[in-house]
Amino acid sequence: MWWGDMGSVMGSGWGMLGILHMVLWWVLIVLGIVVLVKWLAGSGSGQQGGAGRALDILKERYARGEIDREEFEQRKRDILT
Repeated sequence: MWWGDMGSVMGSGWGMLGILHMVLWWVLIVLGIVVLVKWLAGSGSGQQGGAGRALDILKERYARGEIDREEFEQRKRDILT
């Protein structure tokens, strides 16, 4: 008896729509978690890492004599601000 009811629901297309909705819902949840984890992991080191690398390049340029002390100090202040 209940097979007939199940068949009529599956036959009308609502069963597949429900499965698709469930799969889409879980995909969105997993993607949301991945994006949240990447955002949290990147927010701590992104700004500091970029400034640290820029300062290293600036120190290398100063050591090679490409820039003078005044320009070094000005750019260092700009990076750290």
